[in-house]
Amino acid sequence: MIKTTGVNIQDLRPLLDNFLAISGPKIRELKRVWNLGKGAPVFTRHGKYTTRGWTEWTQGFLYGCRILQFDATGDEDLLASGRSDTLTFMAPHVTHVGVHDHGFNNLSTYGNLRRLALEGRTGDSEDLVRLYELAIQASGAVQAARWTPLARGGGFIHSFNGPQSLFVDTIRSCRILVLAHVLGHVLMGENDQPISLLDRAAAHISATLLYNVYYGKARDKYDVRGRVVHESIFNVKDGNYRCPSTQQGYSPFTTWTRGLAWAVLGFAEQLEFFQEHDHYLDGIKESLYFHKTLLDGAKATADFFIDNTPVDGVPYWDTGAPGLANMGDYLNRPSEPDNDWEPVDSSAAAIAAQGLLRLGKVLGIKGEGKRYYKAGIAVARTLFSAPYLSEDPNHHGLLLHSIYHRPNGWDCTPKGKKVPQGEASLWGDYHALELAVYLQRLLDNRPYLTFYAFPKSQNRRCARDYY
Repeated sequence: MIKTTGVNIQDLRPLLDNFLAISGPKIRELKRVWNLGKGAPVFTRHGKYTTRGWTEWTQGFLYGCRILQFDATGDEDLLASGRSDTLTFMAPHVTHVGVHDHGFNNLSTYGNLRRLALEGRTGDSEDLVRLYELAIQASGAVQAARWTPLARGGGFIHSFNGPQSLFVDTIRSCRILVLAHVLGHVLMGENDQPISLLDRAAAHISATLLYNVYYGKARDKYDVRGRVVHESIFNVKDGNYRCPSTQQGYSPFTTWTRGLAWAVLGFAEQLEFFQEHDHYLDGIKESLYFHKTLLDGAKATADFFIDNTPVDGVPYWDTGAPGLANMGDYLNRPSEPDNDWEPVDSSAAAIAAQGLLRLGKVLGIKGEGKRYYKAGIAVARTLFSAPYLSEDPNHHGLLLHSIYHRPNGWDCTPKGKKVPQGEASLWGDYHALELAVYLQRLLDNRPYLTFYAFPKSQNRRCARDYY
């Protein structure tokens, strides 16, 4: 269980300053050496970024890291290259009909650029902001069109595995549907039938809460509260649920912790949106029930993460990984990236930390949310320190001990070691940077970081309102 005694957000300031001093040169070096002809960088091997052909779901993180580094430090060169490469290379991702990753690729690039422009940070023209918004609107509609209807009503955005597959990861792609809806967009279907992007986002969130999260009661009385399954499988002929599955976890009956982290963060972000703009709930069928189940799911998954993670906040790659049985009381001591049995996954920690902080804010950091807020700070304190902070200037990565795909054997195990360790991933680096920007804005009382940034004229609140 994550230990939260003695944690204070002010203690993070020197750690963030050090992290951002390290991240800038590494981001510039990756920009210098990377050949995009090989595909997008995915994870490191022996400290150098490599690619892995599956889908190009990490390309937005490549440019998004530069944009976030500008956000944190004002590095104009990285902003310029992040903007230029987004405009040059990201258009195919806007209309990519074959993936569930639009909220990753396109909000990491076009979304961040739009947000910074609305804050008055970049000097981008109104026409350029409108271009960012058009990209987001088109991306949201394309993502919403990747749709599988369910027998009981509603449906879900199916994963790249096919129309039968609901991934828990996709919860974070719902952001782009929500933002596209806020920008006034709809998906036009057959016979010019308009399809609400907000409806589709809400339906997907509801399906994820129902089928990918377990609650330890009623239907799930055989299971435990807050556990998450990576994939749910459906019969596409009649829309009925068939069974749990997993692509990257150990089994359908254990919890892949990065999938759990996506749920923790994705649910918390949606709660923030509906809390700040509750009038959008009016357009959702059974809105009170929807909001209650979203809150219940957010708390359940966050509680499970806290309770099933070592005291320093970095989880092992799967809560049921078989080697954990040989590690004794591993949850009541700090994580051990160098062990003989199972790897940790720092990228899951970076994703979940932000979700815990956001959920704490939603619930009130001096009330019910205190447990989550302090847990998020505890995780951040660990990640921005050794052995997770990548201090070697010759190592491309920012966040060490990240795991990509354990079942496929894609991760690098150093010579003389028994489990993968010491490597970074582009999503881990990006989410470490995003976590750093989120925390820095809290500490500096700058505008609160959200995916749905509004113009200043709409009275956006600042971090002081939440801190």
